[in-house]
Amino acid sequence: MKAFMDKDFLLETETARQLYHEHAAQMPIVDYHCHISPMEIAQDKKFDNITQIWLYGDHYKWRQMRSNGVEERFITGDASDREKFQKWAETLERAIGNPLYHWSHLELQRYFDYHGALNGDTAQEVWELCNQKLAQTDMSARNLILRSGVKLICTTDDPADDLRWHQQIAADESFPVQVLPAWRPDRAMNLEKPDYLEYLEKLGQAAEMVIDSFAALLDALDKRLSYFAKNGCLISDHGLDYVMYAPADEKEIETIFAKRLAGEQISLEEERKFKTAFMLAMGKAYHKYNWAMQLHYGVKRDVNKAVYAKLGADAGIDCINNYAPSGEMADYLNALAVTDELPRTILYSLNPTDDAAIGTIIGCFQDSSAAGKIQQGSAWWFNDHKAGMTKQLTSLASLGLLGNFIGMLTDSRSFLSYTRHEYFRRILCNLIGGWVENGEYPADEKVLGNLVEDISYRNAVRYFGFKEL
Repeated sequence: MKAFMDKDFLLETETARQLYHEHAAQMPIVDYHCHISPMEIAQDKKFDNITQIWLYGDHYKWRQMRSNGVEERFITGDASDREKFQKWAETLERAIGNPLYHWSHLELQRYFDYHGALNGDTAQEVWELCNQKLAQTDMSARNLILRSGVKLICTTDDPADDLRWHQQIAADESFPVQVLPAWRPDRAMNLEKPDYLEYLEKLGQAAEMVIDSFAALLDALDKRLSYFAKNGCLISDHGLDYVMYAPADEKEIETIFAKRLAGEQISLEEERKFKTAFMLAMGKAYHKYNWAMQLHYGVKRDVNKAVYAKLGADAGIDCINNYAPSGEMADYLNALAVTDELPRTILYSLNPTDDAAIGTIIGCFQDSSAAGKIQQGSAWWFNDHKAGMTKQLTSLASLGLLGNFIGMLTDSRSFLSYTRHEYFRRILCNLIGGWVENGEYPADEKVLGNLVEDISYRNAVRYFGFKEL
């Protein structure tokens, strides 16, 4: 029997162990998509206890606690941090086979030097140990980033953001990690939302103009795109229901936008046409600025309206949506490609059944402007577990070029979540090691080592054009 989560955790063959320990584990981290707060980095936030850094805002854990019958006051309510930690520990011991079990224990091992098992009985011991460690100066937000081997972080930022925290970090020579903004214009696109007109006013103030037409909206966004570019932005990101394609002419889009400005009801088809026009304009803008475009889709959000009414968004009440017509996504990419304005693009679907469709679509739009110009993103959200990552990597290898893959990201709000890169790299090395030992690929350590190092780190640096890492 193997030891519990030892140094060879998830590494089943000698080749896998060699690739991980001698190559993947040596690579720095580029976290090109996360939801870390730049303000907390700028202020070098410290945490009073493990609950603050583990359970505040972590809807992954909230879902599991609810699944264990835990009362909401011990999850997002007014219970003490110690009580909340106890309930999480009791939940975790039942989470066999869940990635949260592995992630939690990797974090305990790497940041707190705890190699036991967290459960209801050990909760007090772990609580005291973690809180003693968190009181040390090397456990602040910046120091956690540094000790994780992180070279660069891309946060997720609204076009109206003034980016002052990014500017403050960039001006601080004592902190060597690059923290760059990433453009997330969902609020500018989602004209069906009740607060859309309020948001347009905020965006207009940031752009120093009045947004009274669709053309004006695009002008305002271009001003903000330029501002983001001056602050180091190289990546955009979109959260979509699905990648739609319902083209309409300029006059019709202006009519739809005018209706929304007037407070009139917008039909579903009008919404589709507007969002298509918006995404086409954004894709062309990213090509102009030489940015990469990330498209996250296949999610149905906030499905439990009772919980949403109490807690709002990001409360652990989202699920996979199986409606994502791949033909429309292909048509969208084609509309940009025919005018030679298709930017480097990364496609993430929350639905794992979309892997093959993505794998075949990306092959239709590759060209010599970049190796792996159109990418399938890493296994996302409900798929970033051992089986999901293995499935995504295997599908990409089968239908594309795994060697050009840009690898893992945290997609997290936690300063402890960099162990997800370790988790991914162990799974990657185990998969490749299995192929080698099964005689499916030569046992050439130089070639294999380069492949693993590229996927873990170098491919992302080259793909996004990050400088001086």
